[in-house]
Amino acid sequence: MYLGLDIGTSAVKAVLLGADGKLVGQAESPLAVSRPQPSWSEQDPEDWWLASIDAVRQLPAKSRAAVQAVGLSGQMHGATVLDMQGRVLRAAILWNDGRAFAQCAELEAREPHSREITGNIAMPGFTAPKLLWLREHEPEVFRRIAHVLLPKDYVRLRLTGEYLSDFSDSSGTLWLDVGARAWSQRMLSACDLDIAQLPGLVEGSDPAGQLTASAAQQLGVPVVTVAGGGGDNAAGAVGAGVVAGGQALLSLGTSGVIFVANDRFMPNPAGAVHAFCHALPGRWHQMAVLLSAASCLDWVARLGGFPGVPAALAAAQRRSRATPLPLFLPYLSGERTPHNDPYARGVFFGLDHDTDAAALVQSVLEGVALALRDGLRVLSDAGTSISELSVIGGGSRSLDWAQLLASALECTLVIRDAADVGPALGAARLAALAVRGSSIEELCIPPPVVRIVEPDASEVNRLRERSERFRSLYRALRDQFPREVTH
Repeated sequence: MYLGLDIGTSAVKAVLLGADGKLVGQAESPLAVSRPQPSWSEQDPEDWWLASIDAVRQLPAKSRAAVQAVGLSGQMHGATVLDMQGRVLRAAILWNDGRAFAQCAELEAREPHSREITGNIAMPGFTAPKLLWLREHEPEVFRRIAHVLLPKDYVRLRLTGEYLSDFSDSSGTLWLDVGARAWSQRMLSACDLDIAQLPGLVEGSDPAGQLTASAAQQLGVPVVTVAGGGGDNAAGAVGAGVVAGGQALLSLGTSGVIFVANDRFMPNPAGAVHAFCHALPGRWHQMAVLLSAASCLDWVARLGGFPGVPAALAAAQRRSRATPLPLFLPYLSGERTPHNDPYARGVFFGLDHDTDAAALVQSVLEGVALALRDGLRVLSDAGTSISELSVIGGGSRSLDWAQLLASALECTLVIRDAADVGPALGAARLAALAVRGSSIEELCIPPPVVRIVEPDASEVNRLRERSERFRSLYRALRDQFPREVTH
């Protein structure tokens, strides 16, 4: 057995992968997000550790006893700062936190070649601007920082005692020379940091520590190797078999991501496209990132008084198509691709007396689809051609949403088995690669197809017209969103 752990935003997921490549068990433990001020998003790293133990302990003891390696994936960019003894200094600042917008400009001014070194535009969700924010607003915390870790790598520390990370996750810090796959002292100096404060780097499929006896006992597994692992989207791509140049996936989790594997480094910072290392050696990838995707469904289900997302989706399916549908901008946490605008917020436009809760749910589904269409457009502008997307993430469970997405994106969607545990599955595959000696091509194959969804020709033209209005609405409102000043 190979254990995969995904340290997500809303939950930690654990899966067991058999030697034949099939999933034999899965479990999850929920996580909460703290939002102490507008634009802020934080979690207590101790919660990741406790949820990891809980998720693994839910798996059958007999299967856990057969684990031969552990792999990790996790939410990217989270700034977890530790002192010299490895103690957490404050709550981790997460990927969807927008407080460090001013520090992005400061970082690029301090290092004018930032985009050339990292291949990416500075965004407040990335790790480096968060450290500049701490330097300015929490100088006592900044002074005590001895180690900076990403969320999954904090869990690795608790598992192994090692300060290590992989290239895919580290690409999202803005401290990595992504093309060279090495930390950049120039980028670190721009943040008044040193390489000694960052973890060692390994490939995602390399061994990266061994479980301590204490951690193994708490998880109920043997003392085994822990693989380098990957950022959630890179690990999800490994789980979906998106590992060769040109292959692509759509991830519908808390955020929405269009991910394209590349066999070379292909940056396009002008379009707010992410260009990162893959979780596998000698490979890279591009991403268009929407900060709020399935999280918008959770929000509108609560807003509409539904008992949960399934009930909200069912109501949307039953609604009369004759009722006008409002436009929805899904920027509840700001936006990355293509706007790089942390101040953008969610908007319903075109409400009338006939608008009911079901129409709001359908509007949210469409708004997320149109925002992802915007992301696909800038990937196309960068020379990337996509005709088919494998779909992973919890949002993949809705066939109606998949049909809407296929029509909005004008490409074929392929829903695969175990799509809702993609990153955890990828982490388990990376664990197997770290100890088995199997080839990537042999182990990282696409899971079986559950359903193929083609664009609906009758919907494509309607969604093209809606897309133009959607983009115009953001342009009209861009300068009206409040610019919060947070301290």
